[in-house]
Amino acid sequence: MEQIKYIIVAMFMATGMITEAQNKSKNPFGLVYGDAIKENIKGEVNIHPVSYKLNGIDIAANVYTPADYDSSKKYPAVVVAHPNGGIKEQTAGLYAQRLAEVGYITIAADAAYQGASGGTPRHTDRPQFRTEDIRGMADFISSYTGVDANKVGALGVCGGGGYTLKAAQSDKRLKAIATLSMFNSGEVRRNGFQNSQINTIQERLKQASDARAQEAAGGEIKLSGLASVTDEEIAKTPTDLYREGFVYYYRTHAHPNSTFLYTTSSLMDLMTWDATDQIELIGQPLLMIAGSKADTKYMSDEAFPKAINAKNKELFVIEGATHIETYWKPEYVEEAVGKLTNFFGKNLK
Repeated sequence: MEQIKYIIVAMFMATGMITEAQNKSKNPFGLVYGDAIKENIKGEVNIHPVSYKLNGIDIAANVYTPADYDSSKKYPAVVVAHPNGGIKEQTAGLYAQRLAEVGYITIAADAAYQGASGGTPRHTDRPQFRTEDIRGMADFISSYTGVDANKVGALGVCGGGGYTLKAAQSDKRLKAIATLSMFNSGEVRRNGFQNSQINTIQERLKQASDARAQEAAGGEIKLSGLASVTDEEIAKTPTDLYREGFVYYYRTHAHPNSTFLYTTSSLMDLMTWDATDQIELIGQPLLMIAGSKADTKYMSDEAFPKAINAKNKELFVIEGATHIETYWKPEYVEEAVGKLTNFFGKNLK
């Protein structure tokens, strides 16, 4: 699996896979999660596609407003950071919508260089950019009509959770910090998933360096990851994270803007980064949520005790849930949303 995971692949997803994903997305807003908004109805939660500039790059985002939204009133807000390979139309949008249902103005944006946002080379996945994406969402939503800029929280899912921990270290506009199925991208790209590639760190850093040298010389941009996956490959994948992730991203919740690809040169930054580095700078209230059966839970277990200055911190475990199941499975989503509602209610409202 690790050999498949890190192969160099073609730059674009196969046309057949894109067509399949487009056919599955009948929602007028492109949303692929369950019970997604299909139309804006007065008196209900509404979705507002928006765009804004972040360091000269066009960012595509969706803002969700609560039922009976009144622009003359003030509402707390939550920025939602999507998983690695994910986009705003998937689980980030689901949680943004669910939080809007309980009274928050929320925003889910595609990371720069990914999804419907601008930036080249495409699929660039550098931690400093993903962290800046969260700050950019805070910039935009803080000035959105009806938002109380003093009551802005953050929720990061999977890789977005690791980047949210990093953003919260310095961005004190974020008053309450939550993660769901946190994925420490730096640790995994460096050590391999579940520390399975520690012996090849230097070799992979050399590959990343060579890829950057090739880019700098005007050559082809090398990509790592997977452009597509067969049913047979899915069945043979030993870890829940990747097996269920392939099903989620390439089958049940597929979207043409979502991809597991990232530039190989990005590993130069990813492998030298860690979500827990200087995590003691987080002084805000902190909630970390993980499934009891998640094979990524070790990352939340590692990070949580290091956040020594976080206020009222809690590690909440959803019994029976795997990593990917927290993205979509109704009973686990319901439990997570209930916990998030209580957490943000205490710390933002």
